[in-house]
Amino acid sequence: MGFARVELRCPRALDPRPSWTLGDVLAQLDSPEVDSLEATRRSAQPTPLKLPPEWASVGSAREKAFVMRVEEEDETDEDDDGSDGKSRALVANGARFSCNDLESSDVEESEDELDGRIAPYHLMEKRSLEKSILLELEREHHLKVQEEVRSKLSALEVCHQNEIQRTVSAFVRLQKYAESRKELDRRLDVHFQRKIAEVLDKHLSMVQRDHEQKSQIVERRIRDDAALEEAKRKEQAMKDEKIRQERAKQEAEARQKAAAKLAAEAQKAAAEAAAKEAAEKEYAKVRDAAASRSSQNSQSNVAATMAKKNEIESELPGIKVFADNSALEAESRRRALLDQVPANINSSKEFSRYDRQIAKSIGKLMPTTDSVKARAGELIKALDGQDCPRPIACRIFANKIISIVKSRNTKDKTFGNLAFACGYVMLLVTNQVPDAMDYLLAEFHKVCIYTVPKHLHALNAQARNRDYYRLIGYQEENGQLESTESYLTYVAAYIKLYAAMIQTEIRGVRHPHGLAEGWKWLAMFLNALPATTATACALHAFLKVAGFALHKKYGSQFMKLLDVISRCFLPALKEQGSRIQAEATSNLQNYLTDKVYLEEPEGQYLAQQLLSKELFT
Repeated sequence: MGFARVELRCPRALDPRPSWTLGDVLAQLDSPEVDSLEATRRSAQPTPLKLPPEWASVGSAREKAFVMRVEEEDETDEDDDGSDGKSRALVANGARFSCNDLESSDVEESEDELDGRIAPYHLMEKRSLEKSILLELEREHHLKVQEEVRSKLSALEVCHQNEIQRTVSAFVRLQKYAESRKELDRRLDVHFQRKIAEVLDKHLSMVQRDHEQKSQIVERRIRDDAALEEAKRKEQAMKDEKIRQERAKQEAEARQKAAAKLAAEAQKAAAEAAAKEAAEKEYAKVRDAAASRSSQNSQSNVAATMAKKNEIESELPGIKVFADNSALEAESRRRALLDQVPANINSSKEFSRYDRQIAKSIGKLMPTTDSVKARAGELIKALDGQDCPRPIACRIFANKIISIVKSRNTKDKTFGNLAFACGYVMLLVTNQVPDAMDYLLAEFHKVCIYTVPKHLHALNAQARNRDYYRLIGYQEENGQLESTESYLTYVAAYIKLYAAMIQTEIRGVRHPHGLAEGWKWLAMFLNALPATTATACALHAFLKVAGFALHKKYGSQFMKLLDVISRCFLPALKEQGSRIQAEATSNLQNYLTDKVYLEEPEGQYLAQQLLSKELFT
């Protein structure tokens, strides 16, 4: 029996493996490795398919077959049968078998790598023709599968390239669409902004027209009120003119009677002319006597005037009066005018109605423009009434407007705004009724002597009795005098009200007691009054309300007065030590240090601006 050695003349690795089937190929294509390869391929540039190995492209399929060689042994049996002869002839002829579809296993390949040489295949048994044909068919089948796989890979590659191109073109179209949408959105946004601007402009125009209509209505109302007031003034002027004509007629009749009397006397004098020369000596004696009597009368008048000036000093013993002579004379004149009207006149049944009416109008006063306008109109109408005499109405008005200090809380921060409102009311009323200003000032002097300005100083402890405290303005409550703190609070409140009236100015309205009188008051205060707790409180209250207006009008002259306060008044105040309350000194010092006179008082600007625009435009 013969043995044959078969050597494979093909490489150890084939692509694809002969053991693959179509199902294995499809499963491999659906595997995660292919998905990762696809992702990698999408991110990288496309590459050509893998080239086949060199041994697959050289020669024909026949040249790739291996040759079976049979080595004849020396001891050959010649008596073999015919079948053995055919086999030997087949082997001797060198029949070729294709082995392109064979691939050595991983174990053989690793062993070959270890040995460094190719291990030949040895056929241990004989193969028949059918098996060879079967191997050939299997090889052809594997080649066909391989070709199909390559074609499918090529088709997939082409499909992938087409998909990339479609993706790029879709992305380009998407970018163009996004740009077109942005442009459309921008145009729509511009269109909407234009519409919003048009609607807003239309709304603002409507609001402006509404405001203009309202302002026109208010102006017409103010003009109607002004026309009504003017008609009232004209009617009153006509009445005054009628009264004046009647008085002139009466005076003419009186002059006629006097002329007739003088004519009768002239006739009598002519009748007595003959006796004139005889009575010259007697007439000279009578003339000398008359001259002596006139000189005595003038001396008595001077003595009466001096006694009137010293009347306050002799009113209480041990009291010294600090005041300017002109201020005392003005106070005496105003107090005399006030004393002409009984203090309890408002309690009479005849005038109680006017008292309630004026008190009601002042009680409803609020620091607003409408309230000031309404209250001033009501008070002017009440003072112009024909049923109540003018002095009585002025006395009631002055008493009620000053008593607002007692009826309102002076420690409240809103009292400053109320004081400015009272200042506007007092100015409007006194502009129409000038006689009311003297009654107002007399009432101020009555409740607070520092509005004169005047200060009463007790020279000894005996002079500091109940009459002295009542004289300087202390009020009694249940038979007891009020505390010093309460007294100083009311002093500051009265001075604030007085200063608010002085500094109030309305365009086109003449002030009968304006800033010039305030400047005069401040000069007399610093020249005549000593530095005490009460005077310090009064000075600080006056400067806090009227300092801004005085500085605005007098400028550097006002700064000189502040310098006098800093150099003279404050040091004299501090020299008295514990007898002076520290709060009064600190308030005055802070006013000068912080330059409060440069700041507009709260409540003044709004009320003044509104009144100047709405009442007198």
